[in-house]
Amino acid sequence: MKKTLRALLLLLIPLDLFIIFMVYISATDFKPTEMENITVPKNLNNTLVIPDTISMMSWNIGYGGLGQNMDFFYDGGKKVRAPKEDSEKWLGNILQFLKSKNETDFFLLQEVDFKAKRSYKTDQAKLLADQLSQYTAVKVTNYNVPYVPVPLLSPMGSVNAGMMTFSRYSPSIALRIAYPQISAWPDKLFLPDRCFIETRYTLANGRDLVVFNTHNSAFVNNQELMQQELDVIRNKMLSDYKAGNYVVAGGDWNMNPPGFEPTAGYAGHRFVAAVVAIPTDFLPADWHFALDNQAPTNRHLDLAYVKGESGSTTIDFFMLSPNIQLLDVETIDLGFESSDHNPVHIRFTFK
Repeated sequence: MKKTLRALLLLLIPLDLFIIFMVYISATDFKPTEMENITVPKNLNNTLVIPDTISMMSWNIGYGGLGQNMDFFYDGGKKVRAPKEDSEKWLGNILQFLKSKNETDFFLLQEVDFKAKRSYKTDQAKLLADQLSQYTAVKVTNYNVPYVPVPLLSPMGSVNAGMMTFSRYSPSIALRIAYPQISAWPDKLFLPDRCFIETRYTLANGRDLVVFNTHNSAFVNNQELMQQELDVIRNKMLSDYKAGNYVVAGGDWNMNPPGFEPTAGYAGHRFVAAVVAIPTDFLPADWHFALDNQAPTNRHLDLAYVKGESGSTTIDFFMLSPNIQLLDVETIDLGFESSDHNPVHIRFTFK
């Protein structure tokens, strides 16, 4: 009888600890509202007059932890985080690159860690704001979990991260707009709460330039689930254009653009199509997709990066309303040295 009770206790203790942990995670679950106003810091150095020609860059910086030597367990690799010296080096490279592009009017950044075990608790938002001090910075949280318990032998631990939009011009409005939660319980307790940032800038003609910075769900192979997110941002884009405004949406869509095919040898990289793609009828025919099909924007993380062998694809790009004229677009091929994404740069003017 004593042996039976002892065995029962040994079984119950882990179960009780698991229940307590799940109750704690559920109680502390990050629950953003559908739409939140973001306080915009006042930057008196920012001009209020937006020029006729605008430059913009989107870059998922991979929290400075997904450089060329890194693989990642969630993408078929084995590692959870990079060594501290690699993480610091890659983040330093990212900061220097952004500083070298200080003629750019807007930076749309994704996967910025505010405080996370995976990036050694570095406040990357502060480092970025210091480096881009001449810009107005808007940030939102999309990943706030006190403890991610996977992988079991080396857990990710705490994560507090999000997205940032930097602009030379002070926005009149800044909003965090939530995507619907498409993950099932209990996965949704440990995954990002996806969203996009809306910032609005008043032009001389009284209309707004509306900029959407998006980071859609990753590792989702169900097109219908991804469509739930796409419907939210699509409705916002069409509504603002109908109101007479100029609309630019860019970021990490985690989907190929419609009918995407690489050209020019894809700069020597190996193309692998994403499982999901933006539908061909996603937007009316007079809207534009601004993308560069000559180089990839993202690489697979199942192994350390080897050009020509590692899988790569294009999931970072822009969408422009019909009243915007695209001047040029370029994927800046950095060889995935410091992030698993390459930055995408565009220039445009208003019709």
